Amino acid sequence: MIKNISTLALLIFSGLIFQQTNAQTDQRIYEIIDKVSADSIEADIRKLAGFGTRNTFSDTVSDTRGIGAARRWIKSEFDYLSKNCDNCLDVFYQKDFVTTDDGERIPHDAWVVNVVAIQKGTKYPNRYIIMSGDIDSRASNTMDYKTDAPGANDNASGMAGAMEVARVLSQYEFESSVVYVGLSGEEQGLFGGKGLAKYAKENNWEIIGILNNDMIGNIEGVDGVIDNRTFRIFSEPVPPNETDRERTMRRFYGGEVDGISRQLARYVHKTTKTYMPEMNPMMIYRLDRFGRGGHHRPFNDLGFAGIRIMEAHENYNRQHQDIRTEDGIEYGDVVEGVNFDYAEKLTAVNAINMASLAWAPPAPKNVEIGGIVEPSAKLRWDEVEGDIAGYKIYWRETTEAQWQYSRFVGDVNQFTLDGIVIDNYFFGVAAVGKDEHESVVVFPSGVFR
Repeated sequence: MIKNISTLALLIFSGLIFQQTNAQTDQRIYEIIDKVSADSIEADIRKLAGFGTRNTFSDTVSDTRGIGAARRWIKSEFDYLSKNCDNCLDVFYQKDFVTTDDGERIPHDAWVVNVVAIQKGTKYPNRYIIMSGDIDSRASNTMDYKTDAPGANDNASGMAGAMEVARVLSQYEFESSVVYVGLSGEEQGLFGGKGLAKYAKENNWEIIGILNNDMIGNIEGVDGVIDNRTFRIFSEPVPPNETDRERTMRRFYGGEVDGISRQLARYVHKTTKTYMPEMNPMMIYRLDRFGRGGHHRPFNDLGFAGIRIMEAHENYNRQHQDIRTEDGIEYGDVVEGVNFDYAEKLTAVNAINMASLAWAPPAPKNVEIGGIVEPSAKLRWDEVEGDIAGYKIYWRETTEAQWQYSRFVGDVNQFTLDGIVIDNYFFGVAAVGKDEHESVVVFPSGVFR
């Protein structure tokens, strides 16, 4: 029997009380935002652009020109960061050999070399959240590996962003492992991403997701729009390697826009709006730009969650163009076309999401839903190992893009939402850590009665 009004009120309003508590933010995230430096990003972009060309098949011997010099410099920077954090980073080259038989954009046989830096997690070392940028650049003709192609925005901006996030986050410890990587061979067929995704699969990495950053520094669109607040988050709706059974279940139970990559995109959108409300993240319901691709795709192909983060307004005069002036129009991807303050903002977006995911507990597995022809929705899931605060159920109307409603249900592995009819909503479950960082929401993969 409840003995006093205050106890009763606490029980009645416990959901509200938790909601207010959960709305509190982690001050460390604001510290991370403040530590991201536009000056540091600018210096790295200028250094990368200064290698002349970083075409995947360019010079690998010179210390001042070509992709060889660029990747050695990137590795030396990661090594320096590791030295400053008591060797907290495992820095290495991951490479694969490609030949002219592997694609029509390969002018000669060569090694495609990625630069990887892994910051091991303290609690879940085999869980990885990855941020990538591309090392390579290209001229108008992607087969031309000798012409200058500074690639300041495409994609020194993304590479510099990954290096800056490594500089900032290496000052912290995380429960899950954090990976900062420079990928090569993007312009010739996403070979660097394919190589690292295969490496991750072979080494049984449990990948939380990859945030692929490709062009995060331009604010002046070719359409005349200037926007230093908006950015795009590309994500595909469902994994391309889903089974026939999963496809059939989706027909009857829904989930057409609730795959693992889409949930990762929603996570980035929510975290950004919580900590950087001045930014305007655009959820783009597509794998990538129309008919095009990026380095998250090879991870998606193997069943890993992956999204692309990039500027909202592209300037095609500055992409894949030889440096020249024609009819009064300046072409070429040069440093003058990069807005470093904007690159700082998008780098911070990555940093706070990497940190939030790495501090969060693992997402619950085997989430199932019940409540067919009943007045209430039921959910159950496997408990997450370790000491966590509990779980949070999310739901939304079927026509909504974002999760609208949520309820913290405590440290249980099943719960009934009384009065919430299963037919009218989509549902998901996230794990909540003691510091209130949440996992990605998991959409149900099974049903029960």
